[in-house]
Amino acid sequence: MTSVLASTRFSVLDRSRTREGRPVGEALRDTVELAREAERLGYHRFWVSEHHGVPGVAGSAPTVLAAAVAAATRTIRVGTGGVMLPNHQPLVVAEQFGVLESLFPGRIDMGLGRSVGFTDGVRRALGRDRGAADDFAAQLDELLGWFRGTSPTGAHARPAEGLRVPPFVLAMGEGADIAARAGLPMVIGDLRNRDRMRRGVDRYRDRFSPSPWAAEPYVVISGTIAVAATPEAARRLLVPEAWSMAYSRTHGTFPPLPPAEAVESRTMTAKERARYEEGLAGHIAGTEEQVEHELETVLKATGAQEVLVTTSTYDRTALLDSYRRLAAVTSRLR
Repeated sequence: MTSVLASTRFSVLDRSRTREGRPVGEALRDTVELAREAERLGYHRFWVSEHHGVPGVAGSAPTVLAAAVAAATRTIRVGTGGVMLPNHQPLVVAEQFGVLESLFPGRIDMGLGRSVGFTDGVRRALGRDRGAADDFAAQLDELLGWFRGTSPTGAHARPAEGLRVPPFVLAMGEGADIAARAGLPMVIGDLRNRDRMRRGVDRYRDRFSPSPWAAEPYVVISGTIAVAATPEAARRLLVPEAWSMAYSRTHGTFPPLPPAEAVESRTMTAKERARYEEGLAGHIAGTEEQVEHELETVLKATGAQEVLVTTSTYDRTALLDSYRRLAAVTSRLR
């Protein structure tokens, strides 16, 4: 029987994670270099993210970074995972993606999320509050209207109007309902809570309404996948991100990624240790054979058409090796 992996697209989301002792700008240049490698390896798309005021993430302007990625590559699709729509005026977002699509026709994706700023201070600086996310469905409809030329204001988004930039909804919680009602492809994570993921996928498919953007449901599952020569080496790839997440949940700020050896030699409080162990669990990590088997299981359970890999780690050489090994797993099955 043909492996389900053979019919699945694999893509990359890079969060431009900063690293202890390294310049912040280096994280952005690393993202562009990773995009070049992802293209060479045959990944389908390469997305960048939006975070504000976070020490551990350099990617605060996703459409700007997407332009740099698209300019440095030739064939891979480029987009955002995502632009957080409640932080912006939909007209401005439409204009930005209109410019991107005009510069790089046929290669741009518009991944959209409903999160607002990470902290109260960031939300105040953006002029938003937690409730801004409640208007996401209306903001999404307004944004798509700028591309259709249907704004009741009588204004027009240039050069977006009339262009076709594929929209995706990043769905957590009620995001699945919004994606289904709008008839848009859905990106859902994460792999650590697969029962919740499967419920979200089922809900999306059950409630999907065809639209000019998508005639049928399209599911992208996202999460961390680490591949290495040994299970132990794959697990070490997870260590820096697990610690940064644990630190953010116990100290309130998300720090740059530390080296794995620094984390492993650290004395943790009981609370930190619990969060750290939680951060290591549930991901797909192991050798090529182990990862292939686990991916098969997840894809059969969800029926997803695409996997968006979101791995971050301190060791860039090991990260590139992981993406190469994963590409080898998927390409040999095609």
